[in-house]
Amino acid sequence: MIYATGADYLAAGHKRVLLFGMSGLGKTHLSNMLRDSRPDQGGWFHYSVDYRIGTRYMNEFIADNFKREAMKVPLLRELLMTDSVYIASNITFDNLAPLSTYLGKPGDPAKGGLPFAEYMLRQEQHRRAEVSAMLDTAHFMQRAENIYGYQNFICDTSGSICEVVNPDDAQDPVMRQLAETVLLVWIKGSDDHTAELARRFDRAPKPMYYQPEFLHSAWKEYRATTGNSEETCDPDHFVRWTYARALAHRQPRYAAMAGWGVTVTADEVSSVATPQDFNSLIARAIDRR
Repeated sequence: MIYATGADYLAAGHKRVLLFGMSGLGKTHLSNMLRDSRPDQGGWFHYSVDYRIGTRYMNEFIADNFKREAMKVPLLRELLMTDSVYIASNITFDNLAPLSTYLGKPGDPAKGGLPFAEYMLRQEQHRRAEVSAMLDTAHFMQRAENIYGYQNFICDTSGSICEVVNPDDAQDPVMRQLAETVLLVWIKGSDDHTAELARRFDRAPKPMYYQPEFLHSAWKEYRATTGNSEETCDPDHFVRWTYARALAHRQPRYAAMAGWGVTVTADEVSSVATPQDFNSLIARAIDRR
């Protein structure tokens, strides 16, 4: 780890931290709080991996998908063919809907579903994009200081980071670069948090990235269980069904990643209100490792 003790971390002139864990446990909340802190509190640069994926590595895929849909409308087709309109996504730190919409869900096209082959193609595009965005972390850390003068750096990762790295491989290129660059911090949820995440997802299911082996197995099991063909599967029902299994699938992968860094709990995170609170929490986590 880049900080041997909590005292080393607190004394460091440059604090460099990466947060990972299931979406909904506080990664973006903490990152926003640090980003919005006053300059006299150190100043934190917020690097959002999802934002980088959507604006740099998936931006063209997303925009082209919008254009394909627009070409189905005669008026918009005419305007596009004459370069009279410009179509682009408007991704922000707080609105990643264009990215999740592009990823899509497999199943019945009448319900907005994608053919499974197309769905898996977009999953692979996301995997490559996420790996590239993670490897950009070191570059953005240097950029944040060299251009903007930020002393501190917080990396807000995607919930699917555990799907694109192999924490059991000491030579994994993403894990090695991250461990040499930032302090990895797992935000670990309890069983109650897991249940609440499942309830929240059930109310508003959204597309996510999963490992292809996991998805192929889930797709096969789901169709066998429900008796649906690829064309008759309900897209929302499938992603709800898959998410419950994904929570269990990801937990040991997050735990293995935590071996490269430290762990804090979601309950601890919920009490953090200031950068000073955050730094104290990180220092305690390093010392109890």
